[in-house]
Amino acid sequence: MFDFSGTLLCVESVAHWLDAALAKTGGRLSGDEFAHTVERLTRHGAMPGGPGPERLPDRLKGLWRERDLDAERHRAAYTSLIREAGVTDPDLVDALYDRHRTPEAWHPYPDTARTLGELSRAGVSVAVVSNIGWDLRPVFRAHGLDAWVDVYALSFEVGVQKPDPGIFRFACEGLGLAPAETLMVGDDRRADGGAEALGAKVHFVDHLPVERRPHGLLPVFGLLGGAS
Repeated sequence: MFDFSGTLLCVESVAHWLDAALAKTGGRLSGDEFAHTVERLTRHGAMPGGPGPERLPDRLKGLWRERDLDAERHRAAYTSLIREAGVTDPDLVDALYDRHRTPEAWHPYPDTARTLGELSRAGVSVAVVSNIGWDLRPVFRAHGLDAWVDVYALSFEVGVQKPDPGIFRFACEGLGLAPAETLMVGDDRRADGGAEALGAKVHFVDHLPVERRPHGLLPVFGLLGGAS
């Protein structure tokens, strides 16, 4: 079982995210305005898959906790943070949110295809277990990874979020395996570590830019059937 963001793929930088959305809307920012907007978007945790908010307004805390349970809450949470960061143009707000759901916004880690491909060829079933408010399957298809994934356990479809054991149980049932027969690989010790409650083994990777983590998934091969 693999997490999505920060484990198999990494989202683009906040600067690239903003630049792509501006190109879509035809908007322009001066050099200083662009840099300041990137800083504010980063500080407010406005890009899904990017750094989390440094501080959440009280009125958004409940929405933030439940953001991955359905598409509406996910969009509301992140568009609220985009506006908190000072983006007032409604077209740019929508373009920023929509951009992160495109395959172009995501980059597989250098060893993702190799890891999933070799596992598949070895007869090892693979599930993607993700807290997410939208369908990431098109991203996997666009990057040539979908053929190696047997089960998608996505929080907005399953109705529970990691670390709730229910989402891991859903994945295990889809794979036809007992939790003790599985290994969960992720970057979040709290969320992904929830698989341990069912008896699954867990292995953590560092959530780093793709160029800084060329071989982070390869230790998985030495852990199959062994201890984490």
